[in-house]
Amino acid sequence: MTEMASKERYKFRKQLDEIESAHGRGTELISLYVPPGKQIHNVTSHLRNEYSQSSNIKSKTTRKNVMGAIESILSKLKYFKKPPESGLVFFVGHKGIGADKTEMVSYVVEPPEPIPTFLYRCDSDFFTEPLRDMLLEKENYGLVVVDRSEATIGMLRGRRIDVIRNIQSLVPSKHRMGGQSARRFERLIEIAAHEYFKKVANIANESFLSEKDLVGILIGGPGATKDFFAEKDYLNHELKKKIIDAFDTGYTDEYGLRELVEKARKALSNLELIKEKELIERLMNEIRKPDGGLAVYGPMVKEALEMGAIDILLLSEGLEGSVTGLECSKCSTTISLAGDEVKEGSKCPECGSTVKDEVKIDLTEHLFDLAEKVGTSIELISEDSEEGNLFMKTFGGMAGILRFKIAQAN
Repeated sequence: MTEMASKERYKFRKQLDEIESAHGRGTELISLYVPPGKQIHNVTSHLRNEYSQSSNIKSKTTRKNVMGAIESILSKLKYFKKPPESGLVFFVGHKGIGADKTEMVSYVVEPPEPIPTFLYRCDSDFFTEPLRDMLLEKENYGLVVVDRSEATIGMLRGRRIDVIRNIQSLVPSKHRMGGQSARRFERLIEIAAHEYFKKVANIANESFLSEKDLVGILIGGPGATKDFFAEKDYLNHELKKKIIDAFDTGYTDEYGLRELVEKARKALSNLELIKEKELIERLMNEIRKPDGGLAVYGPMVKEALEMGAIDILLLSEGLEGSVTGLECSKCSTTISLAGDEVKEGSKCPECGSTVKDEVKIDLTEHLFDLAEKVGTSIELISEDSEEGNLFMKTFGGMAGILRFKIAQAN
């Protein structure tokens, strides 16, 4: 992920968080998804029909708020001859603010990916699921850990491991008697094992074939069973082509899935989860060095960034906070300042006017701006992984790998 892509992804996620924080008292929040190929006049006609239908709402307050929200969207649509390349999404309505009062909120979003279908929904919450899906990592991997006693099927979605199903086997252990009886039991055991493997494969087939962004499949387990399962024709032939490799794991439960991902590090070297692990390991290795190595964390991070000393800035997606900045009253350009103190007489870079209006700027966006000026790359660390969670708790969600050593306060 490039720095610019990381920044846009962060801003898009923050915007969704704000939209999702709005809750209506009734069905007073309208979500409207307009795909790129939809004619604006068709959208307008649909809204006018919804406006007419909303006049039948029994609650006077709800009726007034819904009709007001539709009017607001109709007025905004007048500024568009056609939807942008990725479409448009409107979130408009009245959210509750306590004491039986409401406040009008309005958001117009240009999504990062094209909207597939037209959708109108009026509910007590804004419908953001299609936009949330755009934040998911597109590279998904199927996971299977299996032996003769147990199997677990899961999905690696970017950084997150989801367990789909755990299956306990009913295959009996080897029979110790000799003669014809032993051979008969051996056949029964193999039949039971075959049926068990078929059941595991059927669950995997059903789960993985529906994944449109499935990149590959990883098989794990102790001994030769995993290889037998991978090589035989249990999995669908299309899925079998996507098997990346089989790896030895000591477990076949949920922990086995995590062990499988860890064992497949080299095969998945470009995956975000592995990249995060390696970055945090690199940071920790530098910190462990007697002289502190090329690592910086704590209050010195921002100072080191302003000096241009940081090569890679690690920021947690859960990092919160703000800094003071200036906003131009003429053209609304926001200026992120290097320090927390507002500098009187600063000039707007867009129109040259003197800016005086103080505003609070999101800390992460401020750090992105600073990094861009000094050529520092930024890596966003998810809170979903164990390493990401530890990074947030230990370092407050902010640390850096240096280009060169700097003097740090003890």
